[in-house]
Amino acid sequence: MSAGAVVGLVFAIFFAIGVIFLCFVLLRLAEVLKEARKLVAGIADQTVPLLGEVTTTVVTANQQLSRVDTITENVANVSGNASALASTFSATVGGPMIKAAAFSYGVRSALANRRKNEVEKRVRAELKAERKAKKG
Repeated sequence: MSAGAVVGLVFAIFFAIGVIFLCFVLLRLAEVLKEARKLVAGIADQTVPLLGEVTTTVVTANQQLSRVDTITENVANVSGNASALASTFSATVGGPMIKAAAFSYGVRSALANRRKNEVEKRVRAELKAERKAKKG
């Protein structure tokens, strides 16, 4: 065998080893791609029912929110009616009640001042009597 034939044989062996290595890598890559495809298919199979459930939940939530909106409007109407009723009651009864309260306060103040004046008169009279008793 000549040197060129030996080099060609060595080159052919390295080339064969390289091809076998690449085949091995490609087989592993094919397995990885199969697993990835299975994973994606599984995710898709589980996602579709989940999306259906989410859609149902959103529809139900929207129905409940529309009911809450109706209730909120009714509460706002009741609040407005209660406010109007309170204003009417205050305007109707408030004026006379304020006058009655002011009158009763005035009567109490007058009675308290009268009692105070009576006590002051008695104290003055006693002090005057004591002074006369000390002088006389």
